Amino acid sequence: MIFVIRPEPGLQATLQSARERGLAAVGLPLFEVMPLSWDLPDAAEFDALLVGSANAFRLAGAGLASLKGLPVHAVGEVTANAARSAGFSVEQVGEGGLQAVLDKVSAPTRFLRLAGVERVPLEASEGSTITTREVYEVRALPITGSAQVSLRAGDPLVLLHSAAAARHFAAEVDRLGLDRAAIRLACIGPRVVQTAGEGWAACESAPQPNDDALLALASDMCH
Repeated sequence: MIFVIRPEPGLQATLQSARERGLAAVGLPLFEVMPLSWDLPDAAEFDALLVGSANAFRLAGAGLASLKGLPVHAVGEVTANAARSAGFSVEQVGEGGLQAVLDKVSAPTRFLRLAGVERVPLEASEGSTITTREVYEVRALPITGSAQVSLRAGDPLVLLHSAAAARHFAAEVDRLGLDRAAIRLACIGPRVVQTAGEGWAACESAPQPNDDALLALASDMCH
């Protein structure tokens, strides 16, 4: 059985994609996403928005409207679609993480990054700047009694979409005394594999950091 622990709305998107692939997947959300109050800067001080999650557009609040004149550089297609739905224009859609998005911008650019509390560190190119506003927070939830039963049964395969997910899941497994050697992990990237640590029955990384590649890896691991 495949377990998806990411929060909504990504949880349902992953479950739907898994069903379309014929994979038996169930939701076991161990996170909830909460909006944060944040200081809205003057849009005139920036040239573009840098966004690594659709949650930024879902949860940033009414103040987001004042930034619609700034083009969006999005980490991937899901985030880009969220930007378009919120009325923003999208200048660039990445495929390999936000750093790869930044690396493709040659002209000096003043970026406003809308991010979560937990985020990947970035390095701006020479002449460019990144100002960050934290607009949401992903809060971890404990593994419940019913989830423990599910993870102890059969041959569970858990999908990990972030380093934070890997860190929290590993800590919960150890806290509850679950056997790492009985659990397989499919990770969205090498950083997630590294964060998950050792001792798992299997721990593999998708070739590309997106849901399609992760589910393809899960399919391979199930067969």
